[in-house]
Amino acid sequence: MKLKAAFMFIAPEANPKNHKTVVDTPNVSLTVVGVDNYQEAEKVAIELAEEGITAIELCAGFGIEGTAIVNRAVKGKAVIGAVRFDNHPGFNYKSGDELF
Repeated sequence: MKLKAAFMFIAPEANPKNHKTVVDTPNVSLTVVGVDNYQEAEKVAIELAEEGITAIELCAGFGIEGTAIVNRAVKGKAVIGAVRFDNHPGFNYKSGDELF
């Protein structure tokens, strides 16, 4: 059975309607989607889970609080993984928790 997974990144001005693509391999269908803030991430994560995606990995821009928000939103529907930087180089070495 093919794994349906997603990678969600957070960046100012990212729009999930415009910044979304699917990479389809024989064993994995990976949706990559960008969001602008934690509230949008929560909404998009729920939508992804409703589409049958069972694993969502969050980029390092999500801090501990942002990861928890997404995790609570999809509890029981999808598992959450996270790439980690203590301070993200793309955000002037700040945590997403400070920015979003």
